[in-house]
Amino acid sequence: MFKIFEAIGRYFILMGKVFSRPEKWSIYWRRTLDEVEALGINSIPLTAIISVFIGAVITLQMSISLESPFIPQYMIGYATKETMILEFSSTVVAIILAGKVGSNIASEIGTMRITEQIDALEIMGINSAAYLILPKIIATMFFFPLLAASSMIIGMAGGYLIAVFTGIMIPDDYIEGLRYCYVPWEIAYSLIKMTVFAYIITSISAFCGYYAKGNSLEVGRASTQAVVASSITIMIFNLILTQILLT
Repeated sequence: MFKIFEAIGRYFILMGKVFSRPEKWSIYWRRTLDEVEALGINSIPLTAIISVFIGAVITLQMSISLESPFIPQYMIGYATKETMILEFSSTVVAIILAGKVGSNIASEIGTMRITEQIDALEIMGINSAAYLILPKIIATMFFFPLLAASSMIIGMAGGYLIAVFTGIMIPDDYIEGLRYCYVPWEIAYSLIKMTVFAYIITSISAFCGYYAKGNSLEVGRASTQAVVASSITIMIFNLILTQILLT
């Protein structure tokens, strides 16, 4: 228990260093653009592939579960839309990104720590925490909500494609379900969650890598710890944010 509180304290101390005044904004701007490509744009294919198949699977499952003469078919499209917007495109995608992006961040910074590159930055008078971590946080908090929005669209498109190619329902009914009971706040809620999750993934993963010690084996352990800690924290904050934003 003491180690948990110690880790939390070190995390907040590190975040204090991360958000201190940068030495030169132009350098951080260039690094942020690089991180947008490395952490955001490179995650688009994975997000798209998973979203289109999940949308198709949800539509198939709903068509079986809601197969009743008393339930209109457009409810299948409505259920797919609600599932994608409220939970999958934010929470589930965030957990997937915690595995891909989080492990990448932890291993990158952890390798720099054990090869003493971070120590070299400190000797040169550079705030290594801000230089290495702040651009990653800004990049993911900006780009991950875009990934969530694209996941919603691609997932619902996947449901439409499965309706067209399998004939499980009339495609026009599916479109009607997507339009039924549209609530703009649900999309805002999902994007807010993803912004918070982006910060959680990046900051926790960077923390695990920044304090890695020892040899290359410790880098692997830091990556594992980053994914596990990020995923657990995402689920906790998912509950908190849902309670605050939807009730």
